[in-house]
Amino acid sequence: MLFSHISDTHLGLVQYGSEEREQDVYHVFNQAIDISIKDHVDFVIFAGDIFHVPNPNGTAVVQMANALKRLKKNNIDSFFILGDHDISRIRTTPIPYVYHNLEFSRYIGQGNPIEYKGILLVGFDKIRKAEISQFEEKFKAVDNVANNHTGHRILVMHQGIIEFNKFAGELQSTDLPKNFTYYAMGHLHDHDIKKFNHLKGPIAYPGSIELTTSEGIKETKKGFLEVDISGEEARSNWIELDTRQQFSFKTDYDELTKSIDEISIKIDKMERKPIVEIKIQGENIETDQIQAQISRLHAQTLRCFWRITSKEISDSSVFLERPNAIEDEMFRLSVDAIGSEQIASFAIKELLPLLASNQIKEASQIIIENFEKYKKEKENDHVN
Repeated sequence: MLFSHISDTHLGLVQYGSEEREQDVYHVFNQAIDISIKDHVDFVIFAGDIFHVPNPNGTAVVQMANALKRLKKNNIDSFFILGDHDISRIRTTPIPYVYHNLEFSRYIGQGNPIEYKGILLVGFDKIRKAEISQFEEKFKAVDNVANNHTGHRILVMHQGIIEFNKFAGELQSTDLPKNFTYYAMGHLHDHDIKKFNHLKGPIAYPGSIELTTSEGIKETKKGFLEVDISGEEARSNWIELDTRQQFSFKTDYDELTKSIDEISIKIDKMERKPIVEIKIQGENIETDQIQAQISRLHAQTLRCFWRITSKEISDSSVFLERPNAIEDEMFRLSVDAIGSEQIASFAIKELLPLLASNQIKEASQIIIENFEKYKKEKENDHVN
């Protein structure tokens, strides 16, 4: 039996306000669906952050619906949980519930074990760090169920495990239920798999299917996992997707002209225009000169960014160990500054992504909606 493990699709992400970047996300997402169909997987698991914001645009909603419809036509079932980008802390009904209600896919995020073709499936939506202790009893309960199940046991979660990323982690591997044969994870955007002696199966992150804003610009590969559970052990195969290439270059200001020549040669034959970032360091820097040189790459790139960095920053190990998910750190700092997780979540995870992608109308709409809800709640409090 074979299944696909796909996570952090972030449908609806409009990076840099670019329609091409929005289409890039749909392009790789549909690749993952097409490959799963071609390889005759038995089912698909979506491990959270299906959408980039809790109130995605219509195109994103339709893209997901069409993908689930194609899976259904090929007799492939699917299961999903919610990530933090799917959950509004103010609205009550996440958009993906629609797919469950229409029986396009099955929602398993409440921690209730289900049996599917002899497999035990248990899923948990994203759990905030402050809520972790509340789930200890639930973890024990599902672990007992898993221990008594004779077939494969799959746990689906959207969490950062500290042994994978100490900055974006909320749980230690020792906090997890012990008796599952595969841990289908989401949240961390890098592909990684680790085995632990105290767990019956591997913890697996397929990574995000495309580079998102929080990851920066870098040369990397993206994909998803196909997992074979025909035998006693779960055996995973990571499948690379055809993403738009992104490059980050460093150069001294005195070598800028030469560096631009080399970059131009490197990207000249690419089928799709790449995204390029150039970090420049030096003294007596003239920005007009930089702009003139960078303009030579505009016709060859989808976006070309540049910034001046000091040698101290370039050499600093601090930046080599920064959090994998910058949004998590922004959220933490916002909670400290505002004193409210609810308001910080709304600002960082709902409002900021819309403003960053220049979706001003949508941002204004959710501000109005939430202000109206806030007024109503205050009026009810006053009446009571």
